[in-house]
Amino acid sequence: MSLRTLERDAPSLFKNRLPAPTQLAVFCALSLALMVADARLQLTAPLRQALATVLYPVQLALLQPLRWISDSADYLEKLEAAQRAAHEAEAKITAISLQAHQAQLLAQENRQLRGLLNLRERLPVPAQAAEVVYESPDRYSRRIILDQGQMAGIVPGSPVMDAAGVLGQVVRVQPFTSEVRLLVDRDQAIPTEVSRTGVRGVMYGLASNLTSDTVELRYMPRDSDVQPGDALVTSGLDGIYPPGLPVAMVTAVERQGATAFLRIDSQPLAKMQGTRHVLVLTPRNSVLAAERPIAQELATLSQSNADAKKKARDDKSAQRRATPAAPPGQERQP
Repeated sequence: MSLRTLERDAPSLFKNRLPAPTQLAVFCALSLALMVADARLQLTAPLRQALATVLYPVQLALLQPLRWISDSADYLEKLEAAQRAAHEAEAKITAISLQAHQAQLLAQENRQLRGLLNLRERLPVPAQAAEVVYESPDRYSRRIILDQGQMAGIVPGSPVMDAAGVLGQVVRVQPFTSEVRLLVDRDQAIPTEVSRTGVRGVMYGLASNLTSDTVELRYMPRDSDVQPGDALVTSGLDGIYPPGLPVAMVTAVERQGATAFLRIDSQPLAKMQGTRHVLVLTPRNSVLAAERPIAQELATLSQSNADAKKKARDDKSAQRRATPAAPPGQERQP
């Protein structure tokens, strides 16, 4: 058996391939023929429809992730836009709220200043305006710090008021600041009287006034005519507070059987917390001391004028007595 019969060589037909340019030309001609046939005779339309029907689920499956990505991107973009709009709206609302709050504060400050201006015109002693800087950090007292001191003429003992009534008294003065002890402080006392009846007493702050704003009218006899709702004003007996300044309103009157005095609780008319603008009054004794030399000078001047007039009258009378009377029919020689 010949070994050549076992060779597995390809037939000569498949060995002799067409050259590449020829193959390209054949394929191009075939493609053009198919395109012309499809355009004229619609030969591949059923095939395309069948392929589209078969491939549609695959197309949907492949496009679904893209749709999810696109929808997610749109959602994130819209969410970011909505959050940005919400932040802008919140910022606008905050700005409007701040403007409204500032306008309210300015209106309140204007009312306080107008009240202080009207009060200043009615006071019998000189007064100057001051602003509260801060409250004293002392936990066991009720005091505030003002922005006016010795350079502005503030002296210890000066009464301090707001538009409603007596607020306290200056107890310490620095060159540019002053410390005021509030009316409700436990160490503060002020002579007062009931405006309705004229009954006098002394008002003290309470030891428990670190958290409340209440004062007590002490040493009032049991038969004193004091009722809830009575207004308390300064009596002026201490020589510091001018008489008639509003101080407090009586809130409770208790008649205790074990003592000979009444327990009278009152509510200050001045605002003990949150006050910003106040009036610092010149102490009444300082005003009287300043007015006393002027009165003495005026009295001395009046006395001097009276003495001069009296002396002139006496000299004129003496001159008349020293001049002899002229005979009748003759003119008096000068």
